[in-house]
Amino acid sequence: MTTHAKSGGHDVAADAEALRALHVPGDPLVLANVWDPVSASIVESAGMRAIATASAALAPVNGYPDHGQLPPDVAFCALRRITAATKLPVTADLEDGYGLSAEELVERVIDAGACGFNIEDTDHRAGTLVDADRHAERIAAIKAAGCARGVDLVLNARVDVHLRNGPIEEGLKRARMYLDAGADCIYPILASDLVVVREYVALGRTNVLARPGGSPLGALAKAGVARISTGPFLFKLVLKRLEGAVNLLRTLDDQGLWT
Repeated sequence: MTTHAKSGGHDVAADAEALRALHVPGDPLVLANVWDPVSASIVESAGMRAIATASAALAPVNGYPDHGQLPPDVAFCALRRITAATKLPVTADLEDGYGLSAEELVERVIDAGACGFNIEDTDHRAGTLVDADRHAERIAAIKAAGCARGVDLVLNARVDVHLRNGPIEEGLKRARMYLDAGADCIYPILASDLVVVREYVALGRTNVLARPGGSPLGALAKAGVARISTGPFLFKLVLKRLEGAVNLLRTLDDQGLWT
């Protein structure tokens, strides 16, 4: 068995076990998704328990649109800089896997010092959901490739059915298949109605996106979710604050500029 358990200052295998243990239904792992080393350091200093990236923040920071447009070399270089900036376990948003094979994807994640990642069931090139059976096979292959390298990576399987206004039955079917294939957590993105969330929670560990207009965080915890992430919304808050400050600066208005 080939092992690459230590990378970039991280014991990736140990990080993976620590990250997995933080996924507790009812006492969720809360993730303030980051996009660069500075934001990662702030999140760690604030006392958060793990670091997660957000592709919809990381891609534009590196000069690319989201949705599969970020070149893998750029994505993994950015990820490596983030893991180097923190001692916390790091899980990465890797979109649809950038067209990489399961083995190459796993190798690059581990080499970058991350211990887990999201993978979504959208084919950005085709603009559709991928075949559920094929995606479940990919999840199983990713898990096997990680274990072959001595790292049981924490795989968060994003279910994009609600993103496309599909029926909950399709989302639940896919979630069940992905968990059966070895996913550690399911992520029905944009599902926030508590009745719907509870149906996913009944299947296994569930990640819910915290967003404006979504269900309150406390209610999500009471519903039994195991993970709450913020996606690009903290990044958007920073940009909104920057825009306001620049407008004050442009008009020579000192009121509120430095606070």
